[in-house]
Amino acid sequence: MSRIWGVLAIVGLLGFCEAVRGGSGSPGSPVPTSTAVLQETSLPAPSPTALSSTPTPEPEVCAPTPPDALGPFYRPGAPVRSKVGEGFRLEGGVHSSRGCRPLPGARIEFWLAGPYGRYADAYRAMVFADGQGAHAFESHFPPSYGGRPPHIHIRVTAEGHRVLVTPYYPQPGQTRGQFDLVLVPEESSP
Repeated sequence: MSRIWGVLAIVGLLGFCEAVRGGSGSPGSPVPTSTAVLQETSLPAPSPTALSSTPTPEPEVCAPTPPDALGPFYRPGAPVRSKVGEGFRLEGGVHSSRGCRPLPGARIEFWLAGPYGRYADAYRAMVFADGQGAHAFESHFPPSYGGRPPHIHIRVTAEGHRVLVTPYYPQPGQTRGQFDLVLVPEESSP
């Protein structure tokens, strides 16, 4: 029985080869079926235009960080330091919304209420993003006050980009936070 299947396979293969070469095949060979299979599986040749034009990839766009009001407790000239307390660490990156590229050297100002809910110079700091746009800041866990949940105020400036003012809201019990800051280029429409 296996010999019969072997012969049938060879006859079918010979008929297929004949069809590919364009021959007529022998009577009873599966040439029409093979030709039909070839016609159904062959792909059309691409046009010369399709080969020469390669689509230009869209530039990557990062969603900008939502801005907020500056508020009454901001004071310019925060001291350059990355720590104003202990117990909470905020890290992240500063990027442009166009191309998602990092913004090394961006200036990031932080201010928050002290442990008893009052703002003071002791709880203000300024850091600069490193060569990859990364930043880190350490403080106490911010208290809630006046009905507002715990938060840290952030103001970011980078050359060629709009100033960003935004808050970070840590969750109760959190000791670390990750917050990427995405700025909009100055020439972008609002």
